[in-house]
Amino acid sequence: MIDLDGIKAFTTVAETSSFSLAANRLHLTQPAVSKRIALLESQMGVRLFDRIGRTVTLTEAGRALEPRALEILLSIEDTQRVISNLAGDVGGQLSLATSHHIGLWHLPQVLRAFSAQHPKVALDLHFMDSEVAYEQIVQGNLELGIITLAPTSHERLASIPIWRDELVFVCSADQPLAQNNKIYLEQLPEYPVILPDMTTFTGRIVKELFTERGLTLNVSMSTNYLETIKMLISVGLGWSVLPKSMLDDSIQVIDVPNITIERRLGIIHHVQRTLSNAATAFLDLVKSQSQYSESTD
Repeated sequence: MIDLDGIKAFTTVAETSSFSLAANRLHLTQPAVSKRIALLESQMGVRLFDRIGRTVTLTEAGRALEPRALEILLSIEDTQRVISNLAGDVGGQLSLATSHHIGLWHLPQVLRAFSAQHPKVALDLHFMDSEVAYEQIVQGNLELGIITLAPTSHERLASIPIWRDELVFVCSADQPLAQNNKIYLEQLPEYPVILPDMTTFTGRIVKELFTERGLTLNVSMSTNYLETIKMLISVGLGWSVLPKSMLDDSIQVIDVPNITIERRLGIIHHVQRTLSNAATAFLDLVKSQSQYSESTD
């Protein structure tokens, strides 16, 4: 018999590459984690980790076990949810991932309404980049993600657009760009731009707009935090593209004729993961906020 506590310890050490970090996450002592790993290795008759100094890496056997161990844990969690759902109660812990921007601008009212309707649910909210949240849901580590939706769909995910997030071109009021009534898209690459990293969904949306027209952006700086970009723009370090909801007196809209950009913000979940009653209730509440006629894509 393989000990499930050992499996949990193994997957956590594999994810963190650290016995001490795994111990913190599991609320155990480091010797307790080491003991569980040693027992699992004894049960399986193989070494699962190589420990060289402070470096912890998976052995070949460990790499083979990792995806299967994750499947075991997800299967157990899924079974527990199925049984719990039979009672019909909306309670327990609900693990959500969301970006900082959505958490600040779109979720407060939703969270307030959900907590009022379902006081027995303990919200476990994780703030992270949309791309990181996306991967966490793909891997089955969290139930729901409220994020900037990816430009293309993933076979493991259900993606439901909820909010239209209009993006606008902006700069500071004292920039040359602000002195013109209209600036055409072809003129913008002449000026430095500050954007989210091109690995982000938002960065890719903006880059593709210019790439489709054979234009190369003059990127002077990148950061994934929109609030930081807004600050950098406000002090005159370049132009950018930001959600219209972030506009205030510190930045000025650049009028770019015949160009409309928007992000789709929405909710994602793994198609093969049974949602808890709490997740289903939250999903229904968020879907009621939808600005789209089609609730799924």
